[in-house]
Amino acid sequence: MDITTLRVCVTVVSFITFLGIIFWTLDRKKTPDFDEAAQLPFLDD
Repeated sequence: MDITTLRVCVTVVSFITFLGIIFWTLDRKKTPDFDEAAQLPFLDD
């Protein structure tokens, strides 16, 4: 395995991870959790 193959593998893994993060944040089942977390800075303790 040369350096070019390693770079390609790292790029592909990084892209798949990026897509996973995007799909995770756009998951409709998690929307209420994200909405609740978005309001945390505005809550008075």
